[in-house]
Amino acid sequence: MKTNLKISLVAGLLMAAGLAYSQGPMGGAECDMTGPHGYMQGQGMGHHGMGKMDPAKMQARMEQRQAALKAELKLSAAQEPAWTAFAASHKPPAGMKMDRQAAMADLAKLTTPERIDKMKELRAQRMGEMTAAMDQRAEATKTFYAVLTPEQQKVFDAQAMQGPRAYKGKGMMQNKM
Repeated sequence: MKTNLKISLVAGLLMAAGLAYSQGPMGGAECDMTGPHGYMQGQGMGHHGMGKMDPAKMQARMEQRQAALKAELKLSAAQEPAWTAFAASHKPPAGMKMDRQAAMADLAKLTTPERIDKMKELRAQRMGEMTAAMDQRAEATKTFYAVLTPEQQKVFDAQAMQGPRAYKGKGMMQNKM
């Protein structure tokens, strides 16, 4: 009697686990957002919510951070042109965004070895563009930094070390102190 109960319990648990596994992360067949490997499209394992970012929101956050930094620096009129060049260097170039659907359609026409080679080529091209953009931002930052007063440089240094998360929740930290 005990053996039959144990077998029934194990079988029930396995069926429940199989059902839960087949349902997937969003509850089964009604979810059409999963990609070919079961992940949410645009997301990798362990990075839920890190998929497709809204470019308009990202741009607004960047502009908000820049405005806060500019206010803290209290720039003079003579420093404004350097600020403008610095801020412009931190905007993403318009040509760097690629048309994913067109690229995927082109890749789908290739054989697997051709697709691998093409993806390597595209990655190398993208890395070159990113390196050039980073070099441009670095030079613009150094040029801007050179026109700052020593007090402004200290403010800039403190903000640069905190990165983009520096302004997120900043008001909360001030309220707690």
